[in-house]
Amino acid sequence: MSFKRQWKFILVLAIGIVGLFCQFGLKTKSLFQIGNLQFPIQAVLIDIVGIMMAISLLAEIASDFKSGRYGVDILAVIAVVSTILIGDIWAEWMILVMMTGGQTLEDYATGQADKELRSLLSNSPTIANKIVNNELVSVDVEQLKIGDHVLIKPGEQVPVDGKVVSGESSFDQSSLTGESVPVTKKAEDELMSGSINGSVAVEMAVTKKASDSEYQTIVSLVESSQAKPAKFVKMADRYAVPFTIISLVIGIAAWIHSGNPVNFAEVMVVASPCPLLIAAPVALVSGMSSMSKHHIIVKSGPTLEKLATAKTFAFDKTGTLTENQLVIDEIVPASDSSYSPATLQSYATSVEQQSSHIIANSLVNVADKNLLKPATNIKESTGQGISGTVEGHLVKVGKLDYVKPQEKAATVNATAVYISIDDEYAGYITFKDQVRPESAETIARLKRQSGAHIMMLTGDHKDVADKIGESVGVNDIRYGLLPAEKIAAIKNVPQEKRPVVMTGDGINDAPSLSAADVGIAMGAKGASAASESADAIIMVNDLSKINDAVAISKHTMKVANIDVLTAITIVVIIELIAFTGIIPAFWGAILQEVVDMISISLALLAKTTPKNPEQTGISPAK
Repeated sequence: MSFKRQWKFILVLAIGIVGLFCQFGLKTKSLFQIGNLQFPIQAVLIDIVGIMMAISLLAEIASDFKSGRYGVDILAVIAVVSTILIGDIWAEWMILVMMTGGQTLEDYATGQADKELRSLLSNSPTIANKIVNNELVSVDVEQLKIGDHVLIKPGEQVPVDGKVVSGESSFDQSSLTGESVPVTKKAEDELMSGSINGSVAVEMAVTKKASDSEYQTIVSLVESSQAKPAKFVKMADRYAVPFTIISLVIGIAAWIHSGNPVNFAEVMVVASPCPLLIAAPVALVSGMSSMSKHHIIVKSGPTLEKLATAKTFAFDKTGTLTENQLVIDEIVPASDSSYSPATLQSYATSVEQQSSHIIANSLVNVADKNLLKPATNIKESTGQGISGTVEGHLVKVGKLDYVKPQEKAATVNATAVYISIDDEYAGYITFKDQVRPESAETIARLKRQSGAHIMMLTGDHKDVADKIGESVGVNDIRYGLLPAEKIAAIKNVPQEKRPVVMTGDGINDAPSLSAADVGIAMGAKGASAASESADAIIMVNDLSKINDAVAISKHTMKVANIDVLTAITIVVIIELIAFTGIIPAFWGAILQEVVDMISISLALLAKTTPKNPEQTGISPAK
């Protein structure tokens, strides 16, 4: 018979209460008698539950054995069966309480949240504006066929992959490719499903069915990664085989030495692995609690174990190592221009202040108010640029072929706007994605904490990726990657460089987070798709929280390991005393409770703040 583990615990407590009432309240007689053996109600009830639990546990042991795992649960079965055979029902009940209680705590520690893909799926494009006989018809994206024409209105998601037929607009692909700047799309350019249209309606021809399109492929990749979680051995199981062997040897020796099987049962009662089963879960719950105080949500206990031993950290670029906010990089006047960089910035900012384009916002946001001058005759050409009159000069800002079509100057290999004044080419302004102020120190601390290999995985271009990666201290820079290629990069990390931790924030990062041993989402800005696929979520806009997560994980696992080893040592000492036969089974169970309390008290130390420089990555001088 099988129960959910928390219901097993409730059942054991309920049976114990009923048994205590029957024995000490009603003072019931035996239900029946076989020879000299008495069978009162409480004994029958507790033995039935004990047998059910033992059978259930044996089934779990068999399942674990088939998958190559060896746990300490076999000792719990032996202890339960031993107390049944010698008729010590209250020793049996105490073992059941701690056994099922430990399982319940373990479930709580390792199963906090598993919401899967609800957010990602709910944001998936579902409706498209299909053009039929020059009229718009709302249809389900699954009904779209290759060749159908669809209208993408301003601010709408592209429903399926396609090609622009007419119109020109900028599309935000940052959550799909990692490109930090909206990309202008015109006739014959390809569009990816899931990208967001800017300010101009565009007509598109469908080139792929919904099931084959980019956004839907990302959903499938996440589902595939979630369906094949990384295998990880629970910490307590690593001590299982030696502890089991030692306990059985002492128990059998006690039986042989005394010639009485009761001595074997007495050793098995104190050998019950409750402290071993309870120490790690309590420490992990304490560590998860400490994480939450540092604004980090951890979804399962094993995440802490993997973080503590991680050997590779992979980062997305846009929105993770960077702010996803453009700032001015260089202002470069033309070689024959008489205008200074300050004047170029002033004139460009003055005409751009009435535009809502991301580059216009980047210019205006950083501009000194003294640079802003009145601009008149503003004319904006979508996807090309903007013009206006400043201090009597015609100023054009935008693409090179917009500001000065005849200009032969080479385009700049960076995000840039070009400027002409009175139809004379005057220079250009380049932009860069702003690096988070804490990124470089975060990477440096990670190297000190774990000696880890650091990777940057981005869909952005080589020049941009190299510049960002080198500025924050990343040597392994992978650029131009689509979501499937990020997954491949993570899966191809050799075993000796694992566990792998991946940190990201966009929809495009969701599959990578699932594929990594530990996925960490920057969830402060509502990156729900990434958050749902991650094992841990940083709830504030601070990348250095990864250092806190690693430090807390290392501290938690150190406490847990010390706790488990302490519990094993104490239990083995008690087993050796029980070998002499001077500890009755009931008092052995009481001693087990004492060891349990010691284990819980030690495990709660995981809630303390880690201060060891090897854990925090902070040098003592700081």
